[in-house]
Amino acid sequence: MNEKEYSNKIRRSRITKIKRWLPLFLMMLPGTIYLIINNYLPMFGLIIAFKKVDFSKGILASNWAGLSNFKFLFTTKDAFIITRNTLLYNFTFIIINTVLGIIFAIFICDIVNKKAKKVYQSAILFPFLMSMVVVGYIVFAFFSMKNGIVNKTILPMLGIEDIFWYNEPKYWPPILVFVNTWKGVGYGCLIYISSINGIDPSYYEASQLDGASKWKQIKYITLPSLTPSIITLTLLSVGRIFYSDFGLFYQVPRNSGMLYSTTNVIDTYVYRGLMELGNIGMSSAAGFYQSIVGFVLVLVANFVVGRISKENALF
Repeated sequence: MNEKEYSNKIRRSRITKIKRWLPLFLMMLPGTIYLIINNYLPMFGLIIAFKKVDFSKGILASNWAGLSNFKFLFTTKDAFIITRNTLLYNFTFIIINTVLGIIFAIFICDIVNKKAKKVYQSAILFPFLMSMVVVGYIVFAFFSMKNGIVNKTILPMLGIEDIFWYNEPKYWPPILVFVNTWKGVGYGCLIYISSINGIDPSYYEASQLDGASKWKQIKYITLPSLTPSIITLTLLSVGRIFYSDFGLFYQVPRNSGMLYSTTNVIDTYVYRGLMELGNIGMSSAAGFYQSIVGFVLVLVANFVVGRISKENALF
């Protein structure tokens, strides 16, 4: 084979590969464009965190502010409260949603009737698809002072006087945890259901022949098989531990000032600061701070997982 024939063969081989992979690249193109526009182009806005933005000059021509935009997160009297609330709520959400998601996934997968299984899967996912504005009105329907179901129906049956729910901060940590669990547990549950359905049935058949109880099957087959999914979802949640569900902490308590001690988190604090002061530099600094801390936490958590089990680490 001479040099010309060899080069033609290489060219034909390349054309064949392009034709083979071209449909997949075309399918990937819309998602890639969306990712670039939605996730990477806005990264230019990080410069705002270090600028004292003057719209008459434009972002690039505005004066540099150094780290002064970050001060309001740490020097304010509310810094401890918003940081504490953000971390404690998110830790609680991660633990409860993970445990309940696994439990519900196991229960649903054990249902024999396929139609009933589909109904339960849809029912547990439905709240996740619901707008937090709607959820806020549902919660208000329960806890409204004048017409709420709790005050007008449940408390009188128990002989308890009406409670001013939107004026009492002590009641809202369990309320917010319950609402978040009711709304968010379905997402993780469906992922765990998919993982359980992917387990080889022969494992369970062999364990039944050996006389293993249902608990032992869960302990030695189901849970180890779910470990990669649990670690992945947990690491993703840890990466957003300094972020909060804005709708949960703003819409559900109806922005009641009496509840700020237990409902104010970093996101709601920044939003209120932006609305009152109109300083987008401070808001950008808060987002930048949350992203950096989340990135570091993911690296640390992944490092710990890698030290325990390398095969379950993300990278």
